[in-house]
Amino acid sequence: MFEKLSVFESKYEELSSRLCDPAVAGSAEKYTQTMKELKEIEEVALKYREYKNCLKELNDAREMKSEEKDPELSAMIDDEISGLELNEKELTEQLKLLLVPKDPDDDRNVIVEIRGGAGGEEAALFAAVLYRMYSMYAVKQGWRSEMIGANETELGGFKEVSFMLNGSGAYSRMKFESGVHRVQRVPDTETQGRIHTSTVTVAVLPEADDVEVNINPADLKIDTFRSSGAGGQHINKTESAIRITHLPTGLVVECQDERSQYKNKDKAMKVLKSRLLEAEREKQHGEVAQQRRSQVGTGDRSERIRTYNYPQGRVTDHRIGLTLYRIDDILNGDLDEIIDSLTAADRAAKMKNEED
Repeated sequence: MFEKLSVFESKYEELSSRLCDPAVAGSAEKYTQTMKELKEIEEVALKYREYKNCLKELNDAREMKSEEKDPELSAMIDDEISGLELNEKELTEQLKLLLVPKDPDDDRNVIVEIRGGAGGEEAALFAAVLYRMYSMYAVKQGWRSEMIGANETELGGFKEVSFMLNGSGAYSRMKFESGVHRVQRVPDTETQGRIHTSTVTVAVLPEADDVEVNINPADLKIDTFRSSGAGGQHINKTESAIRITHLPTGLVVECQDERSQYKNKDKAMKVLKSRLLEAEREKQHGEVAQQRRSQVGTGDRSERIRTYNYPQGRVTDHRIGLTLYRIDDILNGDLDEIIDSLTAADRAAKMKNEED
């Protein structure tokens, strides 16, 4: 492990020096690339320096202890040694976690697709609740949210809704949301106060780069149609909505959020590329994907990952056994405690696999 850490530290020093090189500082492209590389390893390198400083202080304290004759001062040094040993242990664990390979998709933007499952109108209404929850979380994270398309119900729910979240680390925070979300509550339409159970499926796709997915235009069937839903006079008068069918796979993507046919087509193509990229990765890396699912359940849309119980004010994430009794805060976008816990569990599982 420490050989790897030394390599990271040397690389960090090299990149830091490179930033002072006039040839790099004078080129926006080179400077940006160097800063990107530096940022990727900065946390590991600085944590390793912190560890080495701690180790030096610990060795110095032990040397002082061996030479100290005064019992009172010796006891004070013992306290210092105990604190430094605890810090060394904590830093070692942190370094192990930092050396776990990062998901290469973590910094990507994401496309989120929410669909009502079992429960009819109640499922559609909860799909709208989840859309609001993620939208509020995006605001807290400083991300930009863009609607792609929605199929609304008369009561204000969504049979399905898809949107893009643009921002640093969006996929790293959102990837654990893929799966089946279950809600237990008394619907507004329930006259006898009975609790109903409904489900909503969430899919989180990393946005695909153009170079990763090569689509033959001949494989696409593109249709235009009139938008439906709220939107004033423009709705149902202009054929700006786009439906793209990928003939080899049968994948169908629709986008009707924008007034511009061109913008709708651009968004639909982003969704299609991301779906095709995900399908290809699942095909090529089935074993790796299965390993990911066995850890914290990321990516498996058939798996029930979380329950929102309104009567008890409870939210339970079944993958890590986490239960929180503050459903209102969570549905208002306060997801950090859940996502941080899932991230920690995923890293711990990966670290264990590395050791095995």
